[in-house]
Amino acid sequence: MDLYEEIVRLRKDGRRGAVATIVNVRGSIPSFKTAKMLVRDDGSIVGTIGGGCVEAEVWQAAREVMELERPRTLRFDLNQDPKYDTGLVCGGTLEIFVEPVLPPADLYIFGAGHVAASLYKVARIAGFDITVVDDREAYATRERFPEAQQVIADDFEKAAARLAPSESSYIVIVTRGHRDDMRMLRWAVQTPARYVGMIGSKRKTITIFKELQAEGLPARLFDRVHAPVGLDIGAITPEEIAVSITAELIAKRRKVERDLPHMSWFHRGRETSQEETSIGETKNESQS
Repeated sequence: MDLYEEIVRLRKDGRRGAVATIVNVRGSIPSFKTAKMLVRDDGSIVGTIGGGCVEAEVWQAAREVMELERPRTLRFDLNQDPKYDTGLVCGGTLEIFVEPVLPPADLYIFGAGHVAASLYKVARIAGFDITVVDDREAYATRERFPEAQQVIADDFEKAAARLAPSESSYIVIVTRGHRDDMRMLRWAVQTPARYVGMIGSKRKTITIFKELQAEGLPARLFDRVHAPVGLDIGAITPEEIAVSITAELIAKRRKVERDLPHMSWFHRGRETSQEETSIGETKNESQS
């Protein structure tokens, strides 16, 4: 099996993996420089870097690399460490670079208005594969979104039923009204998507959350919703809002660990919801 073809297949199937490559060698080792091994997300492998204890440790590291989505460099001294004396090695040192193989970052944009058009442009530059959905044929067109993976002009719920977001997918809801936002959020929070964001003011957000919870959706489903969507950078225009949303998408994609100013008002409000609700609309009101 060709390792490179298998990498392409994994990505097309929306799966993850990690590639280990011997990048530096000194002395005698049980393989050769540039030897590669692909570890799939189910633990199976393609190729080899020599077998034995080294390969077993690299396999474990590859599992961690694909989980954390960050590369690592491993160093082995086969001369000094007795645990590598298995008869498979001749002594020497080597470095192995392990890098993640990740599926494409699929971004589903619901709504095709001004913010969506700007978000499409910025997010595409940032490397997202984009699907745009709107129930208005005049807006959901190839002319407006020429390089999108898909442009769907159909009822939002009917279109969503044909989509299958994965754990590497991102969903941004920027429709033209409260009703459609709520319909799509109802669907989005029940998908395995990595990111769910919805545009609008905090009052609108709280109202929609409460309405959906009243329908029976568990409150925990909304803990991961980014609303108002985007990082708080003072964005006002559609173009600026698109930048703030894309910045948040990138932070989620790269697993930034520090706190980001995207939903701080909402988390504070969980303890003082009555007080928060009475506060005037923030600058994100202009998004709705």
